[in-house]
Amino acid sequence: MKEGLLTDRQKEVLRYRKMGMTQQQIADIIHTSKANVCTIEKSAMDNIEHAKETLHFFHTLDARHISSLKAGSDLFDSVPFIFEEVRKIGITVAADTMSIINRLRAEMPKRIHGRLIQQDIEVFLKDDGTLEFG
Repeated sequence: MKEGLLTDRQKEVLRYRKMGMTQQQIADIIHTSKANVCTIEKSAMDNIEHAKETLHFFHTLDARHISSLKAGSDLFDSVPFIFEEVRKIGITVAADTMSIINRLRAEMPKRIHGRLIQQDIEVFLKDDGTLEFG
């Protein structure tokens, strides 16, 4: 039965992959081909990406765009820019520099490598001082 955006089969494949199994090992366990496991996994990851995009949209509905952290920039140099922009608005951010850096690394792992921002990151601010990234 499908609950949420993933089918039971997609969940099963993702669980096995999380355990470190290869697609061939999973195929042997669930009695299908490696190509089918690859398709199931790709569909699951696509569904997860769509869910992330939807949640980002939802979380930024009531937030204002305050800045873009540009590709090629140093993450440690970019975060003070967020505080500068927020100060102009007059809202206190409910986070410090390291917690923002940690959140960015956790929420945007494909966009950051070490200290380098590899893809632009949009920064949004809610009235309660919460930051959202997209």
